[in-house]
Amino acid sequence: SRGRPSPLGPAQPAVAALRGGSAMAQPEEPRPAVLPSCPLPTSICHVARSERPRSCCGMAMAGFRTAKYQVPEWQRRNAGVCSKAVSAGEEAERGRAEAAHLMKQAAASAQRAQEYSRATLGQRLQDIQFWRVELQKEIMDLDNETNLLAAQKLRLERALDATEVPYAVVIDNLECRDRRQPPDLVIDEVERQLLKEADLIRDIRDLLKRTIIQATTQIRSNRIQKENCELDWSDKVETFHIDDKCVGYRSDSTDVQFHPSSVKFEEDASTPKSWAQFSHDNISRAEQEKLASVQLRSLINNIIHDASEDLRMQRAAVNEAFDSHCRQLDDVKFRLEQHLQQILKDIGEEEANIARLKKAIRDKEAHLKVAHTRLYDRSFRPNVELCRDEPQFR
Repeated sequence: SRGRPSPLGPAQPAVAALRGGSAMAQPEEPRPAVLPSCPLPTSICHVARSERPRSCCGMAMAGFRTAKYQVPEWQRRNAGVCSKAVSAGEEAERGRAEAAHLMKQAAASAQRAQEYSRATLGQRLQDIQFWRVELQKEIMDLDNETNLLAAQKLRLERALDATEVPYAVVIDNLECRDRRQPPDLVIDEVERQLLKEADLIRDIRDLLKRTIIQATTQIRSNRIQKENCELDWSDKVETFHIDDKCVGYRSDSTDVQFHPSSVKFEEDASTPKSWAQFSHDNISRAEQEKLASVQLRSLINNIIHDASEDLRMQRAAVNEAFDSHCRQLDDVKFRLEQHLQQILKDIGEEEANIARLKKAIRDKEAHLKVAHTRLYDRSFRPNVELCRDEPQFR
């Protein structure tokens, strides 16, 4: 056996050379992360059994081939097995190198994907923070605007209450003037101004009531839009906390686990464009409601100011009409008093004249008696002496 060459003799240097060459060709790569070991599945190798006839009791039979191999056959077989072993080793070495390369590449790819995911989550947090701040600012502005509009509505209600007394005074004045006596029951400037003031107050009251209804509707719209923004803002806050927690997850975190049902797209999930458009639409509608509220507040200021000015001017016109009518009444009263004094004086003089006339009449009775007596006595003249002479006519 010593002089016989070993079948593994020439193969070992070749295997070493191949392994050495593989080691030189493949530079050593960094070791990947250590994974927990797990038992490999067992594999059963099936070896083909030889169909050659076996010898009986180890003795060769004459004229037949024995079941034993010859030395050259045994050497060739061992050389073939060694060659296959070398090829299998080389293949295994290449597989291990490729597996190490794939593991390194997979680890690097997974690390890059995780970093990219973390970066996108960070950008997402910035976007959420931006819209959250914008929504919060819009909510505060809309709340302040709603409070200001509510204050303006309170001013309208107080202004409406303040018109009740002037309207009652105007109606009372008109009713009092209707009780004037027929000679003075005229449609003068005072009555025209009072009717104008009554119409003005009724129009102002109707305008204030309509504006109060409009302000109530606008306040309701502001609160509805504020509620929509608050819901969007609360969703943004909750999403910010969730994404902020997701940013903190690492491969070595202890609170990570498999969630197979999470690797899917929800049917009702929004897109980044629709997500941003939703918040943009909420803010846009809130801006529109806020602008409408500002315009309504300006309109309320103008209405209250104009109504106050109109009432003040009409009150001045009514007072001027009353003053003018009072001056006219004073003038007419003065002239009537003067005429009354003259008439009373004339009455006194006429009464004195009547008394004098009566006295004069009484004074003429004696003369009348004389005349009657003369006529009576002359009526007794006889015959032709009863003549209508000059004394008879005198």
